[in-house]
Amino acid sequence: MAPKTGKVGTKGKKQIFEENKQTLKFYLRIILGANAIYGAVKLFLFYSSVTFWTWGLLAFAVVVYSFSYRWMQGMAQPVFSSDNTLLDGGIDLNMEQGMAEHLKDIILLTAILQVLSCVSMYFWYLWLLAPARALYLLWVNILGPWFTAEPPTNSDVSEKKQKRQERRQMRKLQ
Repeated sequence: MAPKTGKVGTKGKKQIFEENKQTLKFYLRIILGANAIYGAVKLFLFYSSVTFWTWGLLAFAVVVYSFSYRWMQGMAQPVFSSDNTLLDGGIDLNMEQGMAEHLKDIILLTAILQVLSCVSMYFWYLWLLAPARALYLLWVNILGPWFTAEPPTNSDVSEKKQKRQERRQMRKLQ
């Protein structure tokens, strides 16, 4: 049987609420796992090679994690009535092309680079991909269309006025 085409199904508020809980739990596990691996390898096994930069980049990662995760928590905040009935499930964190998608990408990028930095601290330079992507999205979605937009046409000029202006220009040229 062929799959149905047409309108994409919508999610109910309870389904959004449950999926948001699962998404937040998943990304919290990623954050804790990356920090556990980094702590075990870098801060425990190779403690003799720990420098100021090791602690600084760990603090940077913790700030990025906490900012991104708290923002996602705020977006997914449900609203309950006085009798504990779900009124709103929050913003869908699994929605495509949403802000939560970018926050999840930041968490994943930071976790991957944090684990890779156990091998070499130079992997942290790849975090520059995040601002590069942000500048790309800024250009594609806001600045590019604004700079390349066609100038507004003056549709208020009637044909009569346009012919009059053409005649005046012709007199000046003669």
